Amino acid sequence: MQLSSTLLENAVNEFSKLPGIGKKTALRMVLHLLKQNENDVLHFSNAITEMRTNIRFCKRCFNVSDSDICTICANPARNHNHTICVVENIRDVIAIENTDQFHGTYHVLGGLISPLDGIGPETLTIDPLVERIKNENTGELVFALSPNILGDTTIYYIRKKIQELPCKITTVARGISFGGELEFADELTLGRSFANRLPIENYVK
Repeated sequence: MQLSSTLLENAVNEFSKLPGIGKKTALRMVLHLLKQNENDVLHFSNAITEMRTNIRFCKRCFNVSDSDICTICANPARNHNHTICVVENIRDVIAIENTDQFHGTYHVLGGLISPLDGIGPETLTIDPLVERIKNENTGELVFALSPNILGDTTIYYIRKKIQELPCKITTVARGISFGGELEFADELTLGRSFANRLPIENYVK
């Protein structure tokens, strides 16, 4: 992409490094910022810089935070059931929070066990999770990991690590998605739907 300004071209190149942003979209973004009030653009850039410079990770659950302990862990109402939801990444925390159906705390692993990608248990926050379960008298551990081989491998490994601890272990339900067509479901999903079938009153009111 040939531009008449090196400054403009540099800005476009940086925006195009964002996921899902091509050069044309990046150019539209940069031209939009160019038309904005200078103070607004400075506020935008300062917010990005401050986020990257000052953001922390919760020392308890490894979620993003503005302080040593995130707002979820700091909320005493979230801990009354001593329930921890284990997720792969921060995006999963956001997705579950948007449902307003889970009121315990979280633990962000930072990935899934994947030997082919060089990701072993020591790379993830599994050991801190085991320590949490021991120290916090955790009543239930809910796995909300991707329903694939890597997710199941990670669950299996953690289960083995805590099998001697008095902690109930559950996982989020896996089955046919709402609005999905039965004929398009893969065999594993369909099989798990039958294995984990529930009374109809749980779904039809």
